[in-house]
Amino acid sequence: MFPTGHPPRCGVVDLGSNSVRLVVFEGRGRNPQAIFNEKAVLGLGRGLQGTGQLNEEAIGTALTVLTRYHALARAMQADPLEVVATAAVRDATNGADFVTALQQRMPGVPVRVLSGQEEGRMSADGVLLGFPQADGILGDLGGGSLEVVRLEAGQVTRAASLPIGAIRLAERAGGDMVRARAIAEQELARHPWLAEGGGRDLYLVGGAWRALARMHIAQTGYPLTIVHHYVLRREEARDLAGVVMAASRRVLERMVGAPQKRLGDLPFAAVALRRLLRATGASRVVFSANGLREGWYAALLPPALRETDPMLAAARELAMNWGRDPGLPPALLAWTDPLFPEPEGVARSLREAACWVSDIGSHDHPEYRAEQAFLRVLRQHGAGLDHHARAFLALVAALRYEAEPGSPFLAPTRVLLDVPAIRRAEALGAALRLAYTLCGGTPALLAGTALERRGGRLVLRMNEGSGVFAGESVLRRVEALGAALGLEAMVEAAA
Repeated sequence: MFPTGHPPRCGVVDLGSNSVRLVVFEGRGRNPQAIFNEKAVLGLGRGLQGTGQLNEEAIGTALTVLTRYHALARAMQADPLEVVATAAVRDATNGADFVTALQQRMPGVPVRVLSGQEEGRMSADGVLLGFPQADGILGDLGGGSLEVVRLEAGQVTRAASLPIGAIRLAERAGGDMVRARAIAEQELARHPWLAEGGGRDLYLVGGAWRALARMHIAQTGYPLTIVHHYVLRREEARDLAGVVMAASRRVLERMVGAPQKRLGDLPFAAVALRRLLRATGASRVVFSANGLREGWYAALLPPALRETDPMLAAARELAMNWGRDPGLPPALLAWTDPLFPEPEGVARSLREAACWVSDIGSHDHPEYRAEQAFLRVLRQHGAGLDHHARAFLALVAALRYEAEPGSPFLAPTRVLLDVPAIRRAEALGAALRLAYTLCGGTPALLAGTALERRGGRLVLRMNEGSGVFAGESVLRRVEALGAALGLEAMVEAAA
């Protein structure tokens, strides 16, 4: 039994060709919340191409690590707990014996050996938690295999598993980059449907590819060190892969952001990326931190919950954790409707999310509310938040708390947002600042006021006897909102 008020936990062990990882999730929300994540690089699949068996030197260590993971997960009360094994275990002639030994170390824990198709679809389920309408090709690169999936408007239509994971590709090619390119190209050519990704996005999953993204982030000085939703144009991705493919190990060691534990695999991960870009004709590369493990988690969620907007779900979670009144955000959305008459779509969803996060600094020290709210939004775990959305919502939250536009902590927004988005955030932040000045964070007082566009004027109407009045701070903030919208501001009393 969980302690009173403790959200349920679940755990999955991802047993791959190169590494094994335990992730424990807390709650059953739309956005997976990992509270524990530990990886051990074991290399179970190293040598598989030549011997047909799991690496004997790694088996003992693997069983020791998995015994620890079992104890950790049980101590954290993760239920359900499951092991999912991928290419190395399913392809090795001694894979079944390893599973038997593992079940003795982890009694009562299911061990599921995924087929290539199952692995691809589970990875796709994880990606779709963050990209519900994904359209293009998904590539999930492990040590032993590359899973490729065709996604059409958020639906899986095709899937295949190719024996060109980073470790296996290196072994098949004998460490030769020219041979590796030829092998990867030959395997990808077996699936002509990959060309359906032409002009669409290529969604990348897997530790080696995430390492490439981190290198690019570090080398370009990008202001947000979050790989999830990081985007590269086709040319940028080709150039990055080309540089890594051509670099010697010594050069790789000196590259900013290069992970020392993956140096041997990175060139072959880059080969797979370059060949996959050619096979798909994708116009952009989009990195996803969600994959197999999050796909496993997704299967635990009710279908109705999985279909909800992940950005709005993340914003509501913040409001429930840090705000004061969950009834206020819907009222704020309706209150700001006359100012932003956008149709249903991304712009309206962003405004709705901004209303939900607008009170998350209410419990912070007054001197730091703007900065705390900004960082809380910018760095939250929400799977459905791309970098533009993070920056926009964080800026709105900071401005609602009267952050100075030139504050140093706002610098990332000047890189992540264009000028029209910044102007819109400024107007929405000014509107929310006015709303809280009027109502003190209560829906009842907000209901005694309304905003209206009347020709070239912004009119604030206030009901007499409603508990609100046009004091100096209200007048100042109405004028600031009018200036942000390019309108003349006025206040009007209503009976």
